[in-house]
Amino acid sequence: MTAISSGPLAGRRALVTGGSRGIGAAIVRRLTADGAHVAFTFKSSTAAAEDLCAEVRESGGVIAAIAADSADPTEVGIAVDSAVAALGGLDILVNNVGAGHIAPIDSYSQEKFDEMVAINLSGTFAFIHHALPHLAEGARIINIGSINAERVQSPGLAVYAMTKGAIASLTRGMARDLGPRGITVNNVQPGPVATSANPDEGDHADLSRSIMALGRYGATDEVASVVSFLSGPESAYVTGANWNVDGGFTV
Repeated sequence: MTAISSGPLAGRRALVTGGSRGIGAAIVRRLTADGAHVAFTFKSSTAAAEDLCAEVRESGGVIAAIAADSADPTEVGIAVDSAVAALGGLDILVNNVGAGHIAPIDSYSQEKFDEMVAINLSGTFAFIHHALPHLAEGARIINIGSINAERVQSPGLAVYAMTKGAIASLTRGMARDLGPRGITVNNVQPGPVATSANPDEGDHADLSRSIMALGRYGATDEVASVVSFLSGPESAYVTGANWNVDGGFTV
């Protein structure tokens, strides 16, 4: 099939980190469906990455998969360079990769703390830092945070919430830094979204549903649609925003 050449993101080139599964894969599918050429990173889910590439190419999309450890700044730099080479440039960066470890703060190990910071915070900074030389006026940086930056509904989430709160602050600060260059920076904060890593059943899910105004878990494509909007021309005046996509988790 020929490449998709129409849509609101036609001609745009995007890198999505952690794009082989869950919300990341939904973002990859949506951006390619909207006409963007997309590269995505993955760490160990090789089969899922290959399947996603085959699916997108069958639909006429342009896609490239890049193996990279987001906690390793050297691998991050190589991944960005590989994406630029594969796509011929870069216009959109979606920082989706993230890790979650739930444990009481008194038993939270230093090793796990360092791992969470390395992936959720340092990795996001590293991707932005390496991508910036390739981003021109009109480029978009979209971080995928979490509603736990604003509300922590149960014990054990303190460190995770800390990393996502830092992403919200980083987004606001970078919006100031990059606004004069015509680059927007925004943060999408999903609430409970049904994925294999976050199933919509069990005691934790029941608690989450009881908090939300809509009383249901979100779907990955509901997050991806917001990312697509923030990637496109109609969001040119939106920057420094923390967008809650949470079914009313915080109302």
